[in-house]
Amino acid sequence: MESIIAKVLQDFEQGKMNRRQLIQSLALAAQAAPAAPEGYVAKATAINHVSYQVTDYKKCRDFYSGLFGMQVSRDDGMQCRLPFGNNILIVRNRTPAQKVDHIAYTIQNWDTDKSVKPAVEAELKRRGLKIRTTEGSFHVEDPEGFEVQMGGKDQ
Repeated sequence: MESIIAKVLQDFEQGKMNRRQLIQSLALAAQAAPAAPEGYVAKATAINHVSYQVTDYKKCRDFYSGLFGMQVSRDDGMQCRLPFGNNILIVRNRTPAQKVDHIAYTIQNWDTDKSVKPAVEAELKRRGLKIRTTEGSFHVEDPEGFEVQMGGKDQ
């Protein structure tokens, strides 16, 4: 949406459209924008990480770092993080293994706006969800019982 608005403004500034055309274009762009669902408090901006339970995290660590060039970080002998792009794959020794145990979402402004975390917590409680807190993030279960984590960029 931002790129559309930027292009329309650029065209206006370069004299390619008049003021009336600018207003009409912006109104059309606003109508075409998908509306945010009502009642949401936590705007997810990215998948922060995927937590992958394995029988031998070192083999998986070496596989993913060797095949995809993922850099190993926070390796504590039982688990490690494998960042790639703006995402992280966390491989950890657990039994039963070979499953994704949760997906973590980065929430907009979590790290910069002190009102976001309490607002998200209040909304989760309002919905009757059981909240588990870890390292400044929240964990809840979705309707199918799958664990969902939400927090800031570094969770």
